[in-house]
Amino acid sequence: MALTHAQPLEVIDVRPFGPALRDAVTTSLLKTPRLQLMRLVLPAGSGMPEHSVPGAITVHCLEGEAVVTTASLRCELCAGQLVMLPENERHAVHAVTDASLLVTVLLHQT
Repeated sequence: MALTHAQPLEVIDVRPFGPALRDAVTTSLLKTPRLQLMRLVLPAGSGMPEHSVPGAITVHCLEGEAVVTTASLRCELCAGQLVMLPENERHAVHAVTDASLLVTVLLHQT
């Protein structure tokens, strides 16, 4: 079953979940040949193991606190902060508290 993604000009709500964060799940919001948006929801203490993405990315903390690490960087993010990583940069993400992150990936056109 294919995921349902937002279409051009469709409004996407990325406001903080607030108390509903505890029951929220990660979702892919938008995907085009050049761009992908995902809302990553991580419970406190969980994370994504080290990986890389074939495109530049931003990780924008919408709520909570998370840490993005690379071989040379440890970036602590709280609500309203973001970090940009170049394409193919190996990184991991760890939630310090329950967190919601907007991940934007600039994809190579295929």
